[in-house]
Amino acid sequence: MPMSNSNAQCKGRFLGFKRGLRNQYEHTALIQLENVNSKEETHFYEGKRVAYLYRAPTAKKGTHIRCIWGRITRPHGNSGTVRAKFRHNLPPSAMGSTVRVMLYPSNI
Repeated sequence: MPMSNSNAQCKGRFLGFKRGLRNQYEHTALIQLENVNSKEETHFYEGKRVAYLYRAPTAKKGTHIRCIWGRITRPHGNSGTVRAKFRHNLPPSAMGSTVRVMLYPSNI
């Protein structure tokens, strides 16, 4: 039986950028994974690919939907949040929006 698309991905929420008290580092995004609540549970997701989909006003290649790809790099804190680096930094307007976490490449 072929795997359906819904099983090959899970949801996450883009919370913001990695930051200190005074500085913000836009090259690293913080993502809260759905149904992940501890640091130990995030290790499965390290190295998995992340896609941020958005709608653009002009069509390219026949579609208004575009994608920014990234990869989960490591955990952030103790509550199931992870750090991710994207090929192009995510825009600040994306804060609070949903990202897709692809369950590949497999590291099992």
